[in-house]
Order: sequence, then C-alpha cells, then structure tokens
Amino acid sequence: MSTTDQDARDGQAPAPPGGPAGSAAVQITDVTKEFGRGKSVTVALDRVSLSVAPGEFVCLIGASGCGKSTLLSLVAGLDAPTSGTVATGGRRVALMFQEPALFPWFTAAQNVELPLRANGVARSERRQRVTDLLQSVHLGGFADKRPHELSGGMRQRVALARALAQDADVLLMDEPFGALDAMTRDLLHELLEGIWRRQGFSVLFVTHEVREAVRLGDRVVLLSSRPGRVLEDFSIDIERPRGIDSGETVERAMQIKEQLNEEVMRHVG
Repeated sequence: MSTTDQDARDGQAPAPPGGPAGSAAVQITDVTKEFGRGKSVTVALDRVSLSVAPGEFVCLIGASGCGKSTLLSLVAGLDAPTSGTVATGGRRVALMFQEPALFPWFTAAQNVELPLRANGVARSERRQRVTDLLQSVHLGGFADKRPHELSGGMRQRVALARALAQDADVLLMDEPFGALDAMTRDLLHELLEGIWRRQGFSVLFVTHEVREAVRLGDRVVLLSSRPGRVLEDFSIDIERPRGIDSGETVERAMQIKEQLNEEVMRHVG
C-alpha cells in the first residue's frame, strides 16, 4: 500500500510502534530549498511536506542529488529552508553521517564522551554513561582503542554510541552504513533496530539501498529527482524482525525500486 504526499500531510500514516500517536516528532511543511541566486539558482527541494511520528522509523530514498541529505541538514538546524517550515517541537535532534567522523587522537570512550562533556554531565556520571553506551553497541571491551585500531563497522558503532549519548528524541542518519560490507551492514541493522525499539526515539534515515529501507523502515518515502518532491509514501507492514533477504522484504523492495527506476529514467530522458 502507498499514500500520496497529500495523504501524509493529512495524517494517514500508520501508528508508530515506538510511541503513541500525537504531535509529530518532525513536521516538514511546504519546504523549498534553493542554493545560489538569479540565473545560477539551484532548487534542491520543492514544496516538500513530511511528518515523522514519535517513535517512527522513516526512510528516505531517491536518486543522487534529489535533496535527501539537504533535508536532513534542515531538520538538524544546520541550514534554513528558503521557504516553508521545519519543526521538531523542541525535541533533541542528533545527526549521524556516512563517515564516522571520529577524532583520531581520542579513544572510543573519549569520542563517545564528547557530547556528554558538552552538555555539562558530571565526570562520574559520564564514565558510567560511556560504559553503558559502548556496551549497548557491543564495544564494551574496546573503550581504550583509538579509531585506527577499529574496523569500519566498529568505528560506525562508536559513532552510533556518540549519537545516542546526546539523548536525542530524533536521530537523523545520512547513509550511515553505505560504506560497509553486506555482512557488517546486516549486523548493524539488527543492532540499530534493537536499540530503536528499546528506546523509542524517532529515526529519519537516508539511504540509496531500497532493500535496506524496507528492512528498517515503518515507512519509505520516495523523493523525485531534483528538485526533490515527495512522490510516494509507502507503508511497510512486514512483521518485525525482518530479514534483508526474506521473500517479503525482497518483493516489497522490488515494487518500490520499480517506481524509483521509473523516476530516474524519466529524469535522464
């Protein structure tokens, strides 16, 4: 089943598993984002409207350059829309990038501790929080390791623990697993889903991989080629936990990918 962008604005999305329905955790309303001026202006996003409910996991897909990462930057407050509004209702927002972006001279524990220090958490409490966070991402024995001593998947788990240290109500994830091998990516899918289901925060997750989006999302939102507009808002009603290679996941991903490919070819043509 799929809904149109108007359906999403009208509140017809399914109830989220991680929290009760209510005011949106993220409310994007008629957002347009332009870069440059005059004849050189580039319209990255065009009148995008999208809601993410408390506790909901929403995945964004679309062709390269369709404005997915730009949309995350607007929600994170790193940039402002040219027109329209982005609201999170005062909720705490954390952003996780494709690259771990860890400080190489800090240990895993020190990297995770950074947002706690920035928020003025007492030293004694910081130590316990860091220990708990590293254990939650299965890195309890690697607190004293520096990034160059960790594998790519382990570095990304440190980055996830650092994002979780911000006690965010909304976690923005910009292709966080795109550079990892398939086996590591599958393990991190399970890890992320487990943490999300336990803690109940909202997730807005950007990916190029349709099957990854179906594996993780309550909804998959398809953006058009530039300028980015919401083309379709798919409800993923496959029972959790899901396997990325399960028949249901593959079949649903093929249906969505067909529409994505049509959009890409339309733009190329």
